[in-house]
Amino acid sequence: MVLYFYVILCELCNYRQDVPMFTENGYRMMKKGKSRLSTLLLGLALCVPALAQRGYYKDIFMDGGISVSSRTTLPSATVLNLTMDYLTCSSHKLDGKSAYNAADSIFQLELLGGNAMDENGILLYPDGQPRFRMIFMNGGGAARHGASLGEAGRQNIRTFVRNGGSYVGSCAGAFLTSAGALGKDGQIHHTDCYLGIWPGHTLSTALSDSRTGLTLDSKSPLLKYDDFGGDHRVDSVYHNNGCYALTDSAWPKETEVLLRYDTEGRELKRDINKQAGIWAYKANEYTGRVIACGSHPEGNSSGERLDLMCAMVRYALDGNGTPRLKGELKNGEPRKMTCRTSDQNPDYTRIGDRQYHYFVVDVPKGSREVVLSLEPVLGYSDYAMYLCAGYDPFPKMENAGYRNVSSTFAKEIRIPNPKHGKLYVSVFCHTTVDTVDSPYGHQYTGRVDVLNGVPYIIKAAF
Repeated sequence: MVLYFYVILCELCNYRQDVPMFTENGYRMMKKGKSRLSTLLLGLALCVPALAQRGYYKDIFMDGGISVSSRTTLPSATVLNLTMDYLTCSSHKLDGKSAYNAADSIFQLELLGGNAMDENGILLYPDGQPRFRMIFMNGGGAARHGASLGEAGRQNIRTFVRNGGSYVGSCAGAFLTSAGALGKDGQIHHTDCYLGIWPGHTLSTALSDSRTGLTLDSKSPLLKYDDFGGDHRVDSVYHNNGCYALTDSAWPKETEVLLRYDTEGRELKRDINKQAGIWAYKANEYTGRVIACGSHPEGNSSGERLDLMCAMVRYALDGNGTPRLKGELKNGEPRKMTCRTSDQNPDYTRIGDRQYHYFVVDVPKGSREVVLSLEPVLGYSDYAMYLCAGYDPFPKMENAGYRNVSSTFAKEIRIPNPKHGKLYVSVFCHTTVDTVDSPYGHQYTGRVDVLNGVPYIIKAAF
């Protein structure tokens, strides 16, 4: 069996002395001047095990692959107590430049684009829904990394965002969001290896190995997460050949400027003062939110630059797309959720690890009882599957009016004297993979069969 490797950050309650895993409340008290010890104790008291929001495998996937920084920590994820996996490659130096071998390329292509063990790739569930809440894309060489992703990898990232996963990218990660850039010839050049998840264009700042100030627009949505010392300004953010959003005819109307470069008084090769240095885009309620940042706040572990990165991550996560219903359960008709990714029929595709599928039942007047049943497909009974129902859309285990979490796959919920109208139903797959240490970080092990999805049959009778 083909196995791929990737490194995992934020094991459950993995506290370190140098970077304590504070809850957000604990972190805020640290900012207000509490001692490190008292803040740590408060953080430990408030902290709960780092679990992804239910319905996703984990919170963040960090791309540190070919030609981008192979970062192994993200301080904002630690502060916000988010779970994270990350990709790194074994870059070595050749004639003073980073070099990668065939194994790096194959590893990255299979991880993101898919392979026999995981047909849909690490970012997506079998039905194309996002497996993580957010991607973070590191800085580096945008075109080189985009090309190294391959068409399958690029399409999977686009699908991830289109189906509700959010994206934050710094420097190269910001370039990659766009459809292309303004060239030295003064013309817009469409770049096939870019992602186009923000359908605008970028321009290089022509500023390398420097620092810039960034100011928040008065209506910047990041202000709901932090006031940044009251002056709405973040000083000395590292910048290395990043970009800004180019205001042109292709500027999408849904674009929000979050911060602008503040370089007033500096003589630079290119005047970037007041240009959009950080911006956001969310096409509609079902897509994820894309945040592009021309600078590098991601490595800071304290101060307002960390606050800035935390605010961007929170805004991105708050921008996850609204889930979609798989369809309506008809009276007495079994709905077979047995398709695979390659069948391209997401409304009838298998469920992934820690994922929800949602359905609706139109209950007629005078119904004395609704019976909901969940059954395994032959040969697939060895999975932990839960069944929930309620009158509010998208019921989850923590808020559903009815639930069955018994140990067997087969489930039944009986609702006497149901309300007339819409009854919402959800199926949750609790079974997930395990990880073990390897020379490449952690390796998927255990129930790797869940990656290609669990088939099931669901039925409503009334």
